[in-house]
Amino acid sequence: MKTTFRIVTLSLMGFYIISSLALSCQSDDMAVKGYNPQIITSWNQTIMALAIEEDQLLTLKGVRTEGMMHIAIHNALNTIESRYEKFAFETADYSSADPMVAIAQAAFEVGISQYPDKEEALIAERSKWLGPIVEGEAKTQGIRLGKEAADKIIMDRTNDQWNGQAEYSWHPMAPGVYAEFNEHSGTPEGFVFGAGWAVAKPFLLNASDQFRSPPPPAINSARYTDAFQEVKAYGGFESSSRSDDQRHLALWWKDFVENSHNRLARDLVRKEGLDIWESARLFALLNMTIYDAYISVFDNKFYYNHWRPYTAIRWADNDTNPDTEQDSEWNNLHRHTYAFPSYPSAHGTASTAAMMVLANTLGKGDAYGFTMVTEEVDSAGPFSEKLLLDPPTRSFESFSQAGLEASLSRIYLGIHFRYDSEEGNKLGAKVGAFTSGTFLLPINN
Repeated sequence: MKTTFRIVTLSLMGFYIISSLALSCQSDDMAVKGYNPQIITSWNQTIMALAIEEDQLLTLKGVRTEGMMHIAIHNALNTIESRYEKFAFETADYSSADPMVAIAQAAFEVGISQYPDKEEALIAERSKWLGPIVEGEAKTQGIRLGKEAADKIIMDRTNDQWNGQAEYSWHPMAPGVYAEFNEHSGTPEGFVFGAGWAVAKPFLLNASDQFRSPPPPAINSARYTDAFQEVKAYGGFESSSRSDDQRHLALWWKDFVENSHNRLARDLVRKEGLDIWESARLFALLNMTIYDAYISVFDNKFYYNHWRPYTAIRWADNDTNPDTEQDSEWNNLHRHTYAFPSYPSAHGTASTAAMMVLANTLGKGDAYGFTMVTEEVDSAGPFSEKLLLDPPTRSFESFSQAGLEASLSRIYLGIHFRYDSEEGNKLGAKVGAFTSGTFLLPINN
C-alpha cells in the first residue's frame, strides 16, 4: 500500500459540478420527473466547498448551513406539492410556482445569509439554474416561495448558539479525567474544543441530552484494561499488531462526516435516480441529523469528561490499575489527538447517524452494497499536509457495516478506546433512527 504526502491548496471552483442543465417545465402532474435533481447535488456541493474554504469544517457552520438550506428547499417543494411532511413551515398557496426556481432561490437566500462575502459564487450558482427559465408567473412565484422558505428557517435558527461559548473548568490530573495535551493537539495552552457545541440548539432532537450514554468503564475494570491494551497495541505509531487494512481504514475514515457523507449521498442519489422531492428530503434529514449528532455526542463528552488514550498510556503508572503499563513515549498513528474529551466517539456517532438516515431514506434499506471514495485526508491534525490514500475507496455490504467501521477506525488511529467507539456507534444509531423515523415522513395522499 502506498502512502503519499503533498500540500493541497483548496480551490472553490474545483468543488463545483460541471453539469448539463435540463430546463424546468410546468406540468399538471408534478410527479412526472420533469425537473433535474442535479440542482440539489450541485447546491449541496457548492455550500460544502464554501464551508471548507472558510474554516476547514472546524466549526458547525458548514453542516448547519447545509441543514438550513436543504430544509428550506424541502419545505418549498412540499408547499408546491405535498409529498412529505414539512418542517415548521406553513404559507399561502404556491402550487403554480416553478420547483426549480423555488429550489435555486431558497438555496441562494440561505447561502448568502451565511456566506455574504461569497456573493459572486452564489449568484453564479443561482444564475446557472434560473437563467434558462422563461419569465412569467411560475418563475415569480418560485422566487417568492424560495425566499419565504429560506427566511423562515434563517429566523428560526437565529440565536441557536451554533458558535456559542461554554465555560469549561480543568480538573486536577486523576485516573480517567480528561487532561490537557496541547503539545500533541497543537492547540494553545488552556484550550478545549467544542464545549459550546454541547449547549447549541438541535434541529430535530428534543434536547442535546435526549440520549444519554451510559458511563465509561471504571479504570480498574477488566473492560477498561482490555481497551487500554488494545489501543496501545493497535493504535500506536509503529504497530506490529495493526494490519495493513486496519491502517488504511484508520486513515481513510479521517475525513469529516459532513464532507464524506454528503459526498456519498450525492453519488447515491444520482445512482438511484432520485427525483428532486426525494433528494431534497434525503439531504435535509442527512445534514440536520449530522448536526444534531455532533450536539448530542459533545453533550455526552463534556458530561463524562473522559481522558484520551494519549494521556492514559503515558500516565498509566498513576491510574490505580495494576494491569496497565505506562509508556511515556507512546504516540498514535497520526501523531495527533483532538483537544476534547474522548467518550463517546464523535466520529462514530455522526457517521452512524448519517448512515442510518441513508438507510431509511434512500429507499433501499440497510442491506445495500456501495463504495465510498475519499481521495485525501489530513496527515495529522487540521492544516497538516494532505495524505493521498491508495486505494481511495472502501466498499460495504450495508450502511450499518459502514457506520460500525467508521466508529472502530478510531481505535486503529489510536485516539479512542473501544468503548468510546462502540458507544458512539450506539448513540449515532439512536439519533439517526429518531430523526429519520420522526420527521419529513411521506404523506399518503
